Amino acid sequence: MDLLDCYLKTRKHTEDICSHLQTEDYVVQPVADVSPPKWHIGHTTWFFETFILKPYFIGYQEYNPDYNYVFNSYYETVGNRVIRTDRGNLSRPTVIEIYSYRKYVDDAMANFLCAEPSADVKGLLILGLNHEEQHQELLLTDIKYILGHNPLFPAYNKSYVSPKTEVSDAGFIKMNEGVYEIGFKGDGFSFDNELNRHKVYLNSFRISPNLVTNAEYLEFINADGYHDFRHWHAEGWDWVKTNKVEAPLYWHLIDGEWHIYTFHGLEPLKLHEPVCHISYFEAYAYASWQGLRLPTEFEWEAAAPQFAWGKSWEWTESSYLPYPGFTKAAGAIGEYNGKFMVNQKVLRGASEATSPGHSRITYRNFFQTHLRWQFTGIRLAK
Repeated sequence: MDLLDCYLKTRKHTEDICSHLQTEDYVVQPVADVSPPKWHIGHTTWFFETFILKPYFIGYQEYNPDYNYVFNSYYETVGNRVIRTDRGNLSRPTVIEIYSYRKYVDDAMANFLCAEPSADVKGLLILGLNHEEQHQELLLTDIKYILGHNPLFPAYNKSYVSPKTEVSDAGFIKMNEGVYEIGFKGDGFSFDNELNRHKVYLNSFRISPNLVTNAEYLEFINADGYHDFRHWHAEGWDWVKTNKVEAPLYWHLIDGEWHIYTFHGLEPLKLHEPVCHISYFEAYAYASWQGLRLPTEFEWEAAAPQFAWGKSWEWTESSYLPYPGFTKAAGAIGEYNGKFMVNQKVLRGASEATSPGHSRITYRNFFQTHLRWQFTGIRLAK
């Protein structure tokens, strides 16, 4: 593997995602969970400067000492930072200045990678590339939220092609009770939260080979599912009432017909497509309404080789917790995953916004139960 080639390709893909934006699009932060695209561009650059160039490239001159405060995300070890809710207030540095910063760091990284790095530094580099791939997906989801909440519903990219969904005519997949091995194995990259590989005992269960579609979810809406407390957790029911939720994110009822915001702009709802952009609360309520349930993350991983996945992240019934023997790395890198193992649910699979080569069966995504700006969907189990 040519490290410099991988680095340059990864960095270019980020810029390709942003190539469809206007300058004004880079700055907007409509809600706290959405970061302005320019912040992603700067933060992913800061990661390589902070964790590779500054400690390991002799003679490297930091681009701007103030950028550590601007582009540090959540690393307490690295120092103070702009709080997440204020990222949209950063009219300066400008988009042009941030791209200049990005080029400066990329040029330095190209010089640094002329020599073979040590095994430890190589590990940091590969982590950095995977970190950037995570932000590529966040960029797409954040851009969709930004444009999807513009009153004009502008298109992001008219040439965007959403991947086709594989549909199976078979019934629920039967999985036998027994002991299954869960977690990453092999020589490739994994995040620390995918370790250690361990055994779990599962009772027999059945799992759907297909994701729930818009048409199926529309039946829940038409059955007054959003107004029937019996299918909701207490916290979910409070969330529905407080936020007056009536449908998945990006759905709009216009003259009696459902429409949906996509990267092409506002379009009529495609009933055969998998339902997307829903919270865990909604996924749970729909499953309850159907008399079924969500799979656990362990059931999902055991059964995943037998169905198509990757169109959208799939909510599971598992809380985000450490695996047996989980350990955090020393220093700032140890803050990557472990500190978030509380009050979150695990999602499995990948989505159409996931960068190529970044998905695997053992990948553990995680979000809080009310969030739905990510590409999130439903697979049922029983």
